[in-house]
Amino acid sequence: MKGNDILLWDETLFKDLSVLEPDYLPEYFPHRESQLNALRFALKPALRGMRPFNCLLVGPPGTGKTSAVMKVFREVEAHAPGVVTVKVNCQIDSTRFAVMSRIYRKLSGISPPNSGIAFRKIFETVINFLISSEKVLLVALDDLNYLCYEGHANEVMYSLLRAHEQYPGVKIGVIGIVNDASDLYCLDSRVNSVFLPEDIPFPRYGSPEILDILRDRVKYGFYPKVISDELLELVVSYVERTGDLRVGIDLLKRSGFNAERRGSRNISSEDVEKAYEASKLLHLCRGISLLSDPEKHLLKLVARKGEIQAGELYKSFHELTQLGYTRFYGIVNRLQALNYIDADFSGKGQRGRTRIIKIKLGAEDILSCLEKK
Repeated sequence: MKGNDILLWDETLFKDLSVLEPDYLPEYFPHRESQLNALRFALKPALRGMRPFNCLLVGPPGTGKTSAVMKVFREVEAHAPGVVTVKVNCQIDSTRFAVMSRIYRKLSGISPPNSGIAFRKIFETVINFLISSEKVLLVALDDLNYLCYEGHANEVMYSLLRAHEQYPGVKIGVIGIVNDASDLYCLDSRVNSVFLPEDIPFPRYGSPEILDILRDRVKYGFYPKVISDELLELVVSYVERTGDLRVGIDLLKRSGFNAERRGSRNISSEDVEKAYEASKLLHLCRGISLLSDPEKHLLKLVARKGEIQAGELYKSFHELTQLGYTRFYGIVNRLQALNYIDADFSGKGQRGRTRIIKIKLGAEDILSCLEKK
């Protein structure tokens, strides 16, 4: 390494490290213009003091759903003082009390007591605030399916969506964010009849789109010439394996730290490969942690076998969960869409339609993630 290639102890490769954080909201938000416009249109009535259209954002992890909502919420807050926006992470706030507490906290600036107060009391306090202040409430329920797992989805949704019937003058819009529409299997007819969302799909990014987005992060996150175009394409190839753009952003940050650790002014292929080895299990485990219990059970069965016929898999799955074939079929398709398994038809069996389920990623890695609490 030449003398001028050595990074001094007080120097850094990062121009702005925050650009490489997963929750960073970039000014440049490409390849999602149609989704942003659909969201803006649905929420436009709120800017006029009216109840907005409800929305359902659907797409795999790392496709920009939450970022799109936060970007539009930021725009709304800047131009419409009569609108209050609240984003609820339903992985964390997974009960009706926790969801309403999060909304209460945004409106009042203080947290309600953790005990000794009923859900109905908090809900009525929220409603009375909205009526007295004449504000419109926009609630984004991120990973809404987690309310299904805890059995609170219908009550939360029903309370928010039908509030205007019991309390005239209340204006609330709900934005649901999920990886797959089938995740909302738990919503009953009372909720579906009033939710009626505008569906906004978020497909996976293609290679050129991933490259475009990561190139912009490199431009603002690193100083010039820290990473070459060839290595950036290597990062893109790793992102394609997972379909999750957040993997690429994390890889850029880890690669930069690896280069700094070596005292280098440039990121090498070894820095990128080492970063991927360190982060791939982390991202795999994060993705698996988002699955429902039945999905985890099915994935574990496939991982243990490596390859199994659908009929045999269903029998084991049913014995374990007591769930029927329709739910089983939906979970198989979802795990295939998430890139965990292959579920192709073979030429064997009756009329050549035997479905063979194979694990797509490392079985040991998947089992390791499933065993984590």
